[in-house]
Amino acid sequence: MADDLLGRVWSKWFVIPSVAAAGLCALHYVYYLLVLRGRWCRSTARLDGKTVVITGANAGIGRETALDLARRGGRIILACRSRERAEEARQDIIRQTDNQNVVFRKLDLASLQSVRQFAEEMKREEGRLDILINNAGLCWHSDEKTAEGFDLQFGVNHFGHFLLTNLLLDLLKKSAPSRILVVSSMMHIYGKLDFTPTNENGDRYPNLKSYWPSKLANILFAKELARRLEGTGVTVNSLHPGVIYTDLWDSIKADHGFVWGTIMKGFCWVLMKSAREGAQTTIHCAVEETLHNVTGRYFADCSIAEESEDAKDDGLAKKLWEVSAEVTGLE
Repeated sequence: MADDLLGRVWSKWFVIPSVAAAGLCALHYVYYLLVLRGRWCRSTARLDGKTVVITGANAGIGRETALDLARRGGRIILACRSRERAEEARQDIIRQTDNQNVVFRKLDLASLQSVRQFAEEMKREEGRLDILINNAGLCWHSDEKTAEGFDLQFGVNHFGHFLLTNLLLDLLKKSAPSRILVVSSMMHIYGKLDFTPTNENGDRYPNLKSYWPSKLANILFAKELARRLEGTGVTVNSLHPGVIYTDLWDSIKADHGFVWGTIMKGFCWVLMKSAREGAQTTIHCAVEETLHNVTGRYFADCSIAEESEDAKDDGLAKKLWEVSAEVTGLE
């Protein structure tokens, strides 16, 4: 009886989870070989003499993008809110690449004043800007606000980048041919934009909020900016990096217990990309030589992809531009 009970416990808590974990590992390896490995940036282009700004470059795909572009010899500006985290990333990138031309400049996209200060510093101290990568983004900050009182996710993901990009346009035009990239998400397909100007509390554009609408705004902004910059030598494209595995998923183990938490975490690991894998489309759009005249397009897995119908709406893009210019005080 005791042996039978021990056998059932052994099967439930060790054998079954072990077999499941082994199966997940095998599945991930096949998925990696057939899907992820073939979707890497293949360009060997150098960036010597070129300057790149990457927002949110101290972690995740932003950091991996900075690491790759630093290896190509570019001057890499880490535009980040946290000096401590950015300095740690900067030192690590320099150590791995031997590129000493990696610098930190403070940028808080939740403050339009900080955005303006960053842009002024760039125009004062940098002679050129060849690639601007609007990478920084927030998710799951539902009740927080920007310094100006707007939804934090929409403010950082769209309004801050909208103002930053426009304030750096003269530098980008001066350095043409140059590129602007806006990191969006496949989740833009669930986003809707509501331009209701105020509510009973007097809040401005209270319904421009949350992650999905901000990702739709990213694509619409890129398309409208591309239209406005035709003939300037500055291209603008948006992209979906993939579903990225981050430290956020480590909480799964704590929420569901060790055994099933480990299995669920392994399942997420199978289906999601690493930060390095997720950075490949950004890198591709930044350096691929054949894209020098491609503008106003949406990319995924290092190739042109199909966006949602709302993301193709030119009228919606123009309305978003008007509202964004009003909100940010763009002249």
